[in-house]
Amino acid sequence: MTPTSPYYETLAGQIAARFGGELVRLPSVVGELSYSVQPGDLLQVATALRDEQPFRFEQLIDVCGLDLAAWGEGDWTAEGATSTGFSRARSPLAVDRARRGRFESVVHLLSVSHNHRLRLRVVCADEDPPVVPSLTGVWPAANWFEREAFDLYGILYDGHPDLRRILTDYGFVGHPFRKDFPISGHVEVRYDPEKGRVVYQPVTIEPRNNVPRVHRKDHRFDGGA
Repeated sequence: MTPTSPYYETLAGQIAARFGGELVRLPSVVGELSYSVQPGDLLQVATALRDEQPFRFEQLIDVCGLDLAAWGEGDWTAEGATSTGFSRARSPLAVDRARRGRFESVVHLLSVSHNHRLRLRVVCADEDPPVVPSLTGVWPAANWFEREAFDLYGILYDGHPDLRRILTDYGFVGHPFRKDFPISGHVEVRYDPEKGRVVYQPVTIEPRNNVPRVHRKDHRFDGGA
């Protein structure tokens, strides 16, 4: 874990003293404060983080989804691979899959009063469907962010006042940011001149290999150099 500033370490101590096991601190490669929280603890933790003087996170900056399917189960390996640059396939941070599961809802908070930031990663206990409590009752700004995460990841926000799609079409099937959703999608649209309107049809794009190929100079293949 990268050391954080003394300022954030003081905040981390206050969080540990106040919440104990309700918030589990996560490793960070950039010195930020990130915590994992279970859905059943989310609302009371969020309310305390908003209202109590040591924290005062008055503003919700963002809510987004995560699909951790197969994350951390493999790595690109190469002789002499480095921990940075093109030889690095993923962050070396460990994944506690028993605690964190496949889907998470990630909340970014800002304290205007104290000028500090915090990230909460809310574990979705179930995968079909993943459900977490809505934060709209604590921070109304969560409304459209939660709709976006629902639309793209299929995360259900229990208690949301109007949980419906916000980016895709009304008849869209599936959730396009899930790892098992095909890159080319299931359907495509075109204009039908006979019907005089846009119509849906099965996608005509041929499946292809989308594994990235990185071309870079490597002294091991310089012909004896």
